[in-house]
Amino acid sequence: MDSPSTSPASLTWAEFERVDLRVGTILEARPFPEARRPAYQLLLNFGPEIGLKKSSAQITHHYTPETLVGRQVLAVVNFPPKQIGKFRSEVLVTGFADAEGHIVLAAVAGPVPNGSRLI
Repeated sequence: MDSPSTSPASLTWAEFERVDLRVGTILEARPFPEARRPAYQLLLNFGPEIGLKKSSAQITHHYTPETLVGRQVLAVVNFPPKQIGKFRSEVLVTGFADAEGHIVLAAVAGPVPNGSRLI
């Protein structure tokens, strides 16, 4: 018999609304050799309200820079920026670990305007 899984703590709707998840289109992707683990530096367009933001993402196993450009992804845009060496990551691109622990990007099922908020 399977053992019951531990559920994460419940949160309120107001707490969920504080997480600002938006859709952005990757405009540029380049290797980030200075990162401790293999990563890319991304430039994303979040539309006129938020504009262009940078992110570092450890997604090198499933993606090449060429396959990332033009892809729409979900990102948390209201975390504080994180300094990674000389690079300032401004948003957190989201994804899920596959069976081997490599990240697969979270994305939308069809095109939506840049900056659209998850509701």
